Amino acid sequence: MPMKKRQLGPCVTFFPQPTTLIGTVDPEGRVDLMTASWAGIVSKTPPTMAVSLNKSRLSYDNIRRTGCFTVNCVPSGLAVEADYCGIRSGRDRDKTAVTGLELDQAEQVDAPLVRACPLNVECRVTGEVELGDYRLILGEILQIHAVEEAFDEVGGIEPQAFDPLVYLGGIRQYWSLGGHIADAYRDGLALEKNGEDQG
Repeated sequence: MPMKKRQLGPCVTFFPQPTTLIGTVDPEGRVDLMTASWAGIVSKTPPTMAVSLNKSRLSYDNIRRTGCFTVNCVPSGLAVEADYCGIRSGRDRDKTAVTGLELDQAEQVDAPLVRACPLNVECRVTGEVELGDYRLILGEILQIHAVEEAFDEVGGIEPQAFDPLVYLGGIRQYWSLGGHIADAYRDGLALEKNGEDQG
């Protein structure tokens, strides 16, 4: 029985997206944190992230003026703080004072790292694409900070330590992730094996 689907038209409804805090400073050193879900890796060579921001945002202005930013991956335990950073402007208030989020200085760029985020990415701007009222900012990854608890004794990674917060647009809800389902670049090959067995 085919899956019944509803046509939604051209929109941005529902697509699961990572919740991130974009860290910037203005030329005077004032910090701003802005929640953004339109963020992700877009190139491996060179390592590059892209974030899409409305051109009216303070964070966008800071990035244009300083040429750098950080992407801080939000864990599920910071859903309320992340939501606040997305609904209030740094032009009006100090979001770190309201949320209690503590910051560290990045190593390679003049932008803050959010200490409670288990994964922080330092980026230097390499390009910009105009998309209506939005700007897609391309940032070369200069450094990544990953929480020590994410690594086991033999160098393997324990994904539970990252506990990423996922945003569902349209319905405006935050969700956490479930458990391990399959291994990438490996488990899909079983389909070829099954096909060979049947042939």
